[in-house]
Formats: sequence, C-alpha cells, structure tokens
Amino acid sequence: MYHVVRPLFFSMNPTRAHSIVMSALGPVEGLAPLRALTRAAVRTTRDPRLEVRKMGLVFPSPIGLAAGLDKNADRARAFASFGFGHVELGTVTAQAQAPNPFPNLFRLPADRALINRLGFPNEGASVVAARIARRKNGILVPVGISIGKSRSVSLDPLDDARNDYLASFRAVRSVADFVVINVSSPNTKDLRAMQAADVARMLFDALLEDAEQGGVRVPLLVKIAPDLDNEGIDAICDVAKNAGLSGIVATNTTVSRDGLTTTNEELARIGAGGLSGKPLFLRSIEVVKRVRARVGSQMCVIGVGGVDSVDTALAMLRAGADLVQVFTGFIYVGPTLPSTIAHGLVARMDAAGAQSLAELTASI
Repeated sequence: MYHVVRPLFFSMNPTRAHSIVMSALGPVEGLAPLRALTRAAVRTTRDPRLEVRKMGLVFPSPIGLAAGLDKNADRARAFASFGFGHVELGTVTAQAQAPNPFPNLFRLPADRALINRLGFPNEGASVVAARIARRKNGILVPVGISIGKSRSVSLDPLDDARNDYLASFRAVRSVADFVVINVSSPNTKDLRAMQAADVARMLFDALLEDAEQGGVRVPLLVKIAPDLDNEGIDAICDVAKNAGLSGIVATNTTVSRDGLTTTNEELARIGAGGLSGKPLFLRSIEVVKRVRARVGSQMCVIGVGGVDSVDTALAMLRAGADLVQVFTGFIYVGPTLPSTIAHGLVARMDAAGAQSLAELTASI
C-alpha cells in the first residue's frame, strides 16, 4: 500500500508531507481499537526470541524508532503500534524553540537519504513530558527521550549549557524509560564541541548526580557523531563508561557528502545539514564496532544509520549493537518496516536453529 501513496508524498515538500502524515495518525494515536487494528495490519510479532533485556528494561523487539520523527511526542502511541520495540522521542530542549529557517528538510531519493537542518524544534521539555505522562500507558514499549541544548544557550560559560541540559533532564526523567544526551547534532551551533572528553565528563557527571538526587535512576546514554575520528570515539566512550552511563547511541547524522549519487549542484543548492539514511550505513557499522570493542559487553549500544531491511538490521546487530533504530528507512520503506524486520529476524533464527538473537548474531 505504501508504495502506492509514496509518490504522492514525495511530490510534496518534505515538511508538508510530514505534517499530513502526523495529522493522519491522529485517530490511531487517540483510539486504542485503531492501534490494535494497526498492530494486526502490520503483523506485529511478539516472538520471545526477539526480546532484548538491557538497562533493566525489556524490549519486545530490537527495532526502535529513532529520535527526530516525533519531536513533540504527538504520535508516540501510533508509532509504537507499527511494531517498534521502543520509541525515542524528541529531541527536546529546556526552552521551546521554532525550527531553523525554512527550507530545512530535503530528500535525496537517488541515495535513499535525507538532509535536515531543523535544529531541535520542539515545544519545550516540560510540555512534551506532560504529554508523555498522559499517554504513557498506551505506548506499550520502552520510551526513550532525547535531550539537547537550547539554541539560545551558549557554551561560554559551560555552566549555562550544563544547567540547560539539567533543566531538560529534570523535566523528562519521571516519564522516560531511558534518556539520550544529544551532543552530536550538526544543526545547533557549537553543540558537537560538547563531545570533547573534558566537556562531556562535566555534563555526564552533573546529569548522573542529579539523577541520584532526584530519586529516579533512569538510564542515561549519549548519542555520538559519525564524524568523530577513532581517537574521539575512544575518548567519549571512555568518559561515558567511567562516568557510569548506561550506553552509547551510534550514530547521529553526518556532515559528510562523500560518495553520493546526488549531483554536486543539487547538494550545493540544498546547503548545510545533517545527512541520514543509506549513505551513513557503512560508517555507522564501523562506529558501532569500535564502540562495542571499547565499552565492553555490559553497556547498551544502539546502532542507527541506514537501517532499512532485515539484512542491514542484522549487520548492525552483528557489529555489536544491542538495539537498532530507524528513521530515514521508515520514510522510504514505509510503516511496515519494523514488523518486516522483526519477521525477517524470526525467519533467520528459524533457518539457523537459533534460540535467541544472541545465537543468531554469533553465527555467520
């Protein structure tokens, strides 16, 4: 069905298409019977072999929704009904903020990719947290919330940025099953500087201390950029592990434009922004492998970037990810993607005689 309507959506401006889809999901979000019908329509599977137990949580499937598609948690219940094993909402900031100037979202169909420079548009962490609180019981899968730095907050002094993250964390921690610290978006000025080891250590320590004082020990992860060099990856992994974070999300979007089919003229017309989708896959696999080798087996690793099939999901899991997330692949393949991947993983386990995902990913 989606292959029939996708040309219509792709004929529209991406922002308008997203708005129409979000509006169309309104009844699914609001009505439990429609969510049950959606789960049946996409053939959601609950095979226990797909379960992932990590960070004290049970994920019914390793396939999750990446942050960015539902920034304000407007359709969290609807997205969960498509068969995702978790949903990551946001990124939210302490201060409500509008998108960066339009146009700020672009499709690259020849590369099955997107470029965005949205810049964390959201209604503010407190508003989004209140919405999640009202709807949490209907989501049925673990909920992650991504927090970022408000655009108006400078890194000089660093205390301002730290306090801004703390404000977001305090707003969302009681409604989140895990929180992802986004220090790697290329679309907020100077944000990626917070991946530097000394700066990251200050931020992680402050958030973890606040978590203890707040009485809600929600797992904290950090999302890193694919554009870090190996030394940078190792450094932030070491800081995250030593600080006591629960995991690493690898990776965010890239500023690289290497190896694209889209013409240089078109890329110049589009301009700056973070690239996501198929071209990111190989680099994300490399980063996931390095992260896993660096942090060991206990920390949770979530692989993101170019996952759009059972083959790419399985490759990400075999690289060392405990969970994988989709975003751009969901837009190109459609709403059956999480269920299709889950069924594909079950079929691979059946064919291999594997009793678990761990057995499947260990076999080559």
